[in-house]
Amino acid sequence: MKLNATQLKEIEENGYVILPDCFSNEEVNNLRKAMTTIFKEKTEANIIEKSSGVVRTAMGLHLRSKIFDDLTRHPKFFEPACQIRGHNLYIQQTKINVKAAFTGEVWQWHYDFATHFGEDGVPKPLALNLHVFFDKVTEFNGPLFFIPKSHKYGSAPSKLDTVTTNYPLWVVDQQNVKTLVKENGIVSAHGKAGTVVIFVDNLVHGSAQNMSPMDRAIFSVILNPCDNAQTKFARPEYKHGRDFKPIKASSYKSLLI
Repeated sequence: MKLNATQLKEIEENGYVILPDCFSNEEVNNLRKAMTTIFKEKTEANIIEKSSGVVRTAMGLHLRSKIFDDLTRHPKFFEPACQIRGHNLYIQQTKINVKAAFTGEVWQWHYDFATHFGEDGVPKPLALNLHVFFDKVTEFNGPLFFIPKSHKYGSAPSKLDTVTTNYPLWVVDQQNVKTLVKENGIVSAHGKAGTVVIFVDNLVHGSAQNMSPMDRAIFSVILNPCDNAQTKFARPEYKHGRDFKPIKASSYKSLLI
């Protein structure tokens, strides 16, 4: 799957692009079955919500499951990423972020490069975050909020928040968020299950608590140029992959088997 000129311009200008109807219902159903198995595993790579005790994030999925390894390398992710960043890409991270009905907790305002630089020593904000919705995402069940064009301001000041949730996160302070929103507004990324979202490493984003009765699960793979790999190795491999060889695309049919 290749992005057209309008889509490439959108991610360059706004920092993100939303692509509906990329994965079929059958593919999403197969992925959700695999997710259920992954979530039952007793492992530190499954991170638990602070309040509810349910899984908030399951990480290192390409190391734990063939179907998620195939999804990570799927042409619908791999080909657009190559258009934007070239063919020499490695798997930096894979995960599923869940906002469980009624209890799904907040993700504070942040941008991914703050963590990649601060924790992993990644030199430049060149990684791409590629998502696929496993549920219908609406304005009610905890969609991602993006501040368009915020990547064009460079890396906003950030600090490590270890208190708000059980996942430490480098967050952007409220005054900077207020300034960015005043200039560029906020958009929410929503769509049917199977929708793909691609965004750049220093785009400011976050998501609110899920107060609705509808679950929200989103798969994420971060692909990074091999010559931009991490230089610090404090975090475990399930949080930042250590195989820096360029990946190749998987089969279009791999998610239907």
